[in-house]
Amino acid sequence: MARTIQVIQQEMFDAIAADENLTELNSSSKTAIYRLFVFVVAFSIWILETLFDTHKKEVEDIIEQKFPHRPSWYRSKALAFQYGFNLIADSDKYNNNGFTVEQIENSKIIKYSAVTQNGGQLLVKIASENAGVLAPITPTQKEAFEAYIKEIADCGVKYIVVNNLPDILLLNMQIFRDPLVLDDTGMSRSNGNKPVEDAILEYMKELPFNGELVLAHLVDKLQLVEGVKIPHIVIAESRVIDLSISDYGSPQPITVKTVPESGYFTVPNFDNVSYVV
Repeated sequence: MARTIQVIQQEMFDAIAADENLTELNSSSKTAIYRLFVFVVAFSIWILETLFDTHKKEVEDIIEQKFPHRPSWYRSKALAFQYGFNLIADSDKYNNNGFTVEQIENSKIIKYSAVTQNGGQLLVKIASENAGVLAPITPTQKEAFEAYIKEIADCGVKYIVVNNLPDILLLNMQIFRDPLVLDDTGMSRSNGNKPVEDAILEYMKELPFNGELVLAHLVDKLQLVEGVKIPHIVIAESRVIDLSISDYGSPQPITVKTVPESGYFTVPNFDNVSYVV
């Protein structure tokens, strides 16, 4: 792990102080030329160590993704799916000869994926994007994706492709506000925006795909909003797609935390967020 610039500098200053040939380098001024040289060298070393950390992480990710039979391998293959392209015979790779970079990138319609074990089968959760918003792929695209997974999956591996509409997050909240900062609708008196709603949406964007929603973490996020004294979640519920009726099921309470069944959430409105003094 990369050391901080301060740690690197201090090691260099300690070495200078211990060298009897450098006793004249003892100025405490921040603008002393030798101190500026030490900073430049320390900063360069920090950049190099940070690059080493980045490279190590990239190599570890590549190794992790190339292990067959593991969920991470299936996830990397889901993201590599190219709609409308044929696989090379008896392989899990595409022949992209003759296609432009733009055509290849446009064919990669799976933008998000998470693969987890559920009993004796894999849950392959996927999502695309529509105008920058997470969304399921179309039935036609899903048919092609399932044929692709069937072709590359190990024999005997059971899996379910989850390509659902987002889980709906329903929040009933009381926001104890500072009336000098927020009005009774939650609007900022100085900026004209609704910072609580913005913070909730920002928290949802920060959640990784198939990430765990933790109510306490959402409260922590709201606690930092200017004008919010106490954010209180009265009740949090979610609605997920019920495949038996091809529609959303009834709301289910969220007590502490939950992972969205579709892999992601949407917040339809803030009708049940009230602002009190």
